Amino acid sequence: MTKQCQIYLTEVALRDGSHAIAHQYTVDQVLKVAKMLNDARVPYIEVAHGDGLAGSSLQYGLSRTNEFELIEAAVSVCDQSKVAVLLLPGIGTMKELKQAADLGVKMARIATHVTEADVSAQHIALSKELGLETVGFLMMSHTAPVEKLVEQAKLMESYGADTVYVVDSAGALLPHEVKERIRALRQHVGVNIGFHGHNNLSLAMANTLVAIEEGATRIDGSVRCLGAGAGNTQTEVLVAVLDRLGIETGVDLYKMMDLAEDVVAPILQVPQEITRDSLVLGYAGVYSSFQLHAQRAAKKFNIDSRDILIELGKRKVVGGQEDMIVDVAAEISRKNLESVAR
Repeated sequence: MTKQCQIYLTEVALRDGSHAIAHQYTVDQVLKVAKMLNDARVPYIEVAHGDGLAGSSLQYGLSRTNEFELIEAAVSVCDQSKVAVLLLPGIGTMKELKQAADLGVKMARIATHVTEADVSAQHIALSKELGLETVGFLMMSHTAPVEKLVEQAKLMESYGADTVYVVDSAGALLPHEVKERIRALRQHVGVNIGFHGHNNLSLAMANTLVAIEEGATRIDGSVRCLGAGAGNTQTEVLVAVLDRLGIETGVDLYKMMDLAEDVVAPILQVPQEITRDSLVLGYAGVYSSFQLHAQRAAKKFNIDSRDILIELGKRKVVGGQEDMIVDVAAEISRKNLESVAR
């Protein structure tokens, strides 16, 4: 890999990692993590409910703590890092985006399904009006042909996005697929390109390095892999690898190691690893945040959670359709009972 310009990291454990702990972050936990990330000079720290601003609900999972209290806490200890939020149009609204900006947030990441960039126009425009660095976040990027991904990225660019991300929400992309997507965006889009990976097929690091090699300069990671499914590209490991490659991040490796070991590890309810469920997420191409929902439904209906996830993949269910998980589980259970009765 040839040396690149500086890579700008966004730490997503305080948003994506919310999925892994059922949205149970406390103000004290966010204060400790954000302060250490700031001390380590991580450029951006994303803080929100796992499903973005206003995500706390029965459908997506109720937060233990109001997300604006968590955002305010993070902002209060950051004098080097910039706090970012995620917003999914249809879940979060202009009101929440304004409220986040008032609290001192500096970046807004506007996320849509990879084929639905058109719903982001007003949110991207507002983010720019508020003076925020603005990112277009194309989720489930593995589900669209490269040409469609480019088309949607160009829409977000036209709305004013400063950066457009390839988002491997399911951890389903293979390295050659990341390569062709990032390369295509570099050829057709004039703004910064970013990559957000998940480790469900143990490819997050490899995919991230391919993305960087192809010209992505905005990269997401989660410390100790604290993210949905099997987590994201592990931030402290990525910092070490990039340093070995001579690629500048400006992040203090030892401080990230200490954060991972001393603060984040105790927050994890179970160690982040590739379990049979997270593996199926990547294999079936299913949204990583569905894992805990599928496990709960499997327990309720006494069926195998893998069967639920495989069926969700077949139906191409996407984020925002969490209610389908219970419907699919009930259908599988009914078919199982009918099969036994025959």
